[in-house]
Amino acid sequence: MTRPVAGLLLAAGAGRRFGGPKALAELDGHPLVLRALRTLAAAGCDPIRIVVGAAAEEVRALLPDPAQAVEAEDWASGMGASLKAGLAALAGTDGPEAALVHLVDLPWVGPEIVARVADGATADSVARAAYNGVPGHPVLLGRRWWPEIAETAQGDRGARDWLAGRGDLRLVECGDLGSGRDVDRRADLPGSAP
Repeated sequence: MTRPVAGLLLAAGAGRRFGGPKALAELDGHPLVLRALRTLAAAGCDPIRIVVGAAAEEVRALLPDPAQAVEAEDWASGMGASLKAGLAALAGTDGPEAALVHLVDLPWVGPEIVARVADGATADSVARAAYNGVPGHPVLLGRRWWPEIAETAQGDRGARDWLAGRGDLRLVECGDLGSGRDVDRRADLPGSAP
């Protein structure tokens, strides 16, 4: 990364279909929230903010620096609320030209993917990972767009509608580095009971 890129980890959901907050679920003995936090840090994201909501205190207690947590008061209304809360928290920081938005339920998205999407970030950047041509996560949002995105983010769509109309969206192919597969049900995690 040539310029500072902030990491924004969305980890506020209740995981209704999953059966509990995904941030607390474990893979290989590590909570998903810590795996994702380490991924962002290993890719060079700084600062990093973790948006919490459901089980906020339990998630915050897992973090090496609880001050990184940002609580989305209206987290239950969907990902849009988490995105707004996270971007608002980052807007108060100096330095980052862009935010790399990562989801807590993507344990197989490694630092190589994050770094590739964040490479060359500017305040005007709009980019997202693609896996074999299919758009996925993480998503890079230049600082210039944060107020506009926060204004339009709603429900479970997050920035999806805003991204859909962008002619300047750059898809960054990452299929050679991973699948971008998410965890939707407990059975999606190896070693989990169905």
